[in-house]
Amino acid sequence: MGILTKLAPLCTSTEGKAYIVGGFVRDWLMGRDTMDLDIAVGGDSLAIAQEAAELVDGRYVLLDEENRVGRVVVAGESQPWHIDITSYSGNIERDLLRRDFTINAMAIDLAGFIADSGQLLDPAGGEEDLKSGLLRQLSDRIFNEDPSRLMRAVRLARELNLEIDPVTEDSLRLNSVLIRRVPSEKIREEFLKLLAQPYSGNSIRYLDDLGLLCKIIPELEGLKGSKQPREHYWDVFDHSIEAMASLEFIFHESDWVYGGKDLRAIAPWSEETEQHFAEEIAGGSNRRTLLKLGALLHDIAKPKTRTVQDNGRIRFIGHTREGAAMAAAILERLRFSSREIHYVEKLVYHHLHPVQMSQEGMPTSRAIYRFFRDTEGAGIDVIYLALADYLAVAGPRVDEAEWRGHIELVKYIISVHEKQENEILPVKLIDGNDIIEEFKLSPGRQIGQMLAMIREAQAAGEIITREDAIRMVRNLLNTGACCAA
Repeated sequence: MGILTKLAPLCTSTEGKAYIVGGFVRDWLMGRDTMDLDIAVGGDSLAIAQEAAELVDGRYVLLDEENRVGRVVVAGESQPWHIDITSYSGNIERDLLRRDFTINAMAIDLAGFIADSGQLLDPAGGEEDLKSGLLRQLSDRIFNEDPSRLMRAVRLARELNLEIDPVTEDSLRLNSVLIRRVPSEKIREEFLKLLAQPYSGNSIRYLDDLGLLCKIIPELEGLKGSKQPREHYWDVFDHSIEAMASLEFIFHESDWVYGGKDLRAIAPWSEETEQHFAEEIAGGSNRRTLLKLGALLHDIAKPKTRTVQDNGRIRFIGHTREGAAMAAAILERLRFSSREIHYVEKLVYHHLHPVQMSQEGMPTSRAIYRFFRDTEGAGIDVIYLALADYLAVAGPRVDEAEWRGHIELVKYIISVHEKQENEILPVKLIDGNDIIEEFKLSPGRQIGQMLAMIREAQAAGEIITREDAIRMVRNLLNTGACCAA
């Protein structure tokens, strides 16, 4: 309220009143906290926004020069305030009726709001729609004017726990082709916001029902009806959606229709695990949201690599390698950052490795070390994707005894990795200078290769002391096992 009190004289000193509009009013009526504020002024919005930034020690950002939208960013205790200042011409109610949805077409006089005496302006019945739990379009032209509203409609409905009314839903289907006009950066932003919500697997299925999903990611169309080996309950498309849903189930984020509390209770989960998946990867994304995206794309190359042998056996040879490349191309097209792309590539490429490591009993310490080395910081994430993948293979046929076996495997892999990281590898047995001095060698790639081999042997428990490491180097040199040019 202190920021509003400072801004009110500036915003109202020009032509007409200033109004708080849009999402802030909606969230205020719903009792939701928000740090995003929209103010409509009668004067020059960009000039006012620049003055406002100076007044509240904020930072001015030009959001949209054509539509005269300026943003003021002000530091807050936990996160910054975003104050967007726009202009309205003549009649505020006429301006409200040009917006997207009824719940965003409400306003309240800024001065009145501060004095706790403001009257709600609601020309389209947005308050009643909120009470009824409905998201309703203001007109059938809103999606043609701004196609990004197609994604925003689904995201808002999920975020605010609203149902999209039938007329708006029909309009979404009719205008779904317009999604191709939306800038990739905007699609990425809305997609990530949708994935951040619980039950995002259901949201992705709803996007498909509306005809939007495969216009955003056309490669998913080929997954529909693509048959799998008989141990799979679903085709590739439904399996991919259920992998997202089962991942959210394991994350304690959503229920899963095929899994009960007992099934989830035995899966490894802790406060540290939750913090791990909350770690930011890039602006707007974290491990949790990108892992859901990885679940959606993990089998993206199965139709491309599908073969049927003479005995009728279906195989997808190389689908992880091909899938990693396809996932990277998809995310690059949608303007994801290089760090996000690399992370999802690792998920797709390695998602079968946790199970492959253990085909003959528990994996060796060396295999576990190599797995975490090769996944480059995404090892834990791949393991959780593998768990979700298993549940999405079985579906309603999930066997609790088999599931417990997978959990034992996962817990063993994690425990060995933690021991390697926390107890074994921090002990440095030897470094490059030691090798150079002991064996009178010149610096070069060969030294790095030997150090990598020593580290792997140390992680596997095959060498423990400095003397063991020296002996290993001598053996490598004598046998020529490490002889890079």
